[in-house]
Amino acid sequence: MNIPADLKYTKSHEWVKIDGDVATIGITEYAQGELGDVVFVDINEDVDAQMDDPIGTIEAVKTVADIFAPLSGKVIEINPVVKDSPETVNKDAYGEGWLAKMSIKDSSEINSLLDAEAYKALIGQ
Repeated sequence: MNIPADLKYTKSHEWVKIDGDVATIGITEYAQGELGDVVFVDINEDVDAQMDDPIGTIEAVKTVADIFAPLSGKVIEINPVVKDSPETVNKDAYGEGWLAKMSIKDSSEINSLLDAEAYKALIGQ
């Protein structure tokens, strides 16, 4: 299973790529595999969220799951590709299948995210 070492992870299976004061977020390959075929992504645009607040949902054939803010901040961009083609999350979870970008309100929260090794341990890899 692909778990890129340059990303951070949450216990709720979001991945986070930090670029200055912006965090790009998505769901992990593990999460998309557990969900099955993704058919709809709904993220609340321009929402100010605290770390671990729900910011949207991801719907698959099997279930609907919340998407949680990995850090406190504001949703500043939603990936138009996954709005039009939600199956992109299944095909390329760490690339074209990213979900949203958030401004980072408190960079100290980054320290509470999991690194790749800790995420591997969480999912039993």
